[in-house]
Amino acid sequence: METTVDTTITWVIKNFSSLQSAPIYSDIFVVGGCKWRIMAYPKGINKAHDSFSLFLNVPDNESLPTGWRRHAKVSFSLVNQGSEKLSQRKVTQHWFVQKAFTWGFPVMITHTELNAKMGFLVNGELKVVAKIEVLEVVGKLDVSKESSPIMKTIDVNGFQVLPSQVDSVKRLFEKNLDIVSKFRLKNPYLKTACMNLLLSLTETLCQSPQELSNDGLSDAGVALAYLIETGLKLDWLEKKLDELKEKKKKEESCLVRLREMDEQLQPFKKRCLDIEDQISKEKEELLAAREPLSLYDDIDNNV
Repeated sequence: METTVDTTITWVIKNFSSLQSAPIYSDIFVVGGCKWRIMAYPKGINKAHDSFSLFLNVPDNESLPTGWRRHAKVSFSLVNQGSEKLSQRKVTQHWFVQKAFTWGFPVMITHTELNAKMGFLVNGELKVVAKIEVLEVVGKLDVSKESSPIMKTIDVNGFQVLPSQVDSVKRLFEKNLDIVSKFRLKNPYLKTACMNLLLSLTETLCQSPQELSNDGLSDAGVALAYLIETGLKLDWLEKKLDELKEKKKKEESCLVRLREMDEQLQPFKKRCLDIEDQISKEKEELLAAREPLSLYDDIDNNV
């Protein structure tokens, strides 16, 4: 288990306007002894939004040991080179696991806001600053020993997924036969991005309320709304999110009541400690009072 480590990365995307719908990646970097990279979709993962999508991604995840987990907080900033005050910043945190190794923002910024006149694009370049804070690492390989195998994918119902994701994706389709009945995306890159986001979302919603923050639930709601707009039928996941929000409210209410009861109990605890102290003193006096007298003490003292 690692202590908290953070790093700030600057990624300059050149010739932004000429980029297509395929995902692009930053150079791989290391934070907390783990490899990471930033992944972006210049045209967004949902054309209906006309947006720029930005995610934090675990590369070479197939080479990591079974059961690996990484808890990370990421802050993405799109730098406005005309005025720093106009820069766009979004923050999220997530447990990255073998079946859900990508998390971020389907809509980091709209293309309208990215217009050159707005100050984000200067000479065709977009500047992304990411601060990654690794909160916890489970099952880490030493970076120097990690390999970079060719990542093969497998087709599952028209989605290209990694071998580690196959069972999860099949389970999704088995339990929700009509999940893609109205799915609109045809581009294979965007379909893969949506599936990765969906798997990350399902992993998030399987966490206990104690592990999830209100901000995390809010991020999950944004991701779910985005996926629904692509045509995915996710009413069952909406219900799950609502249930989780309700459990989170109950958890917080219980914590408040427990704190209140503990505060009410403190004076009684102090009173009990005082009484216990008095009891100890009384017992000492009782033992002293029960000590037998010696008839010879006075005689010995007078001799």
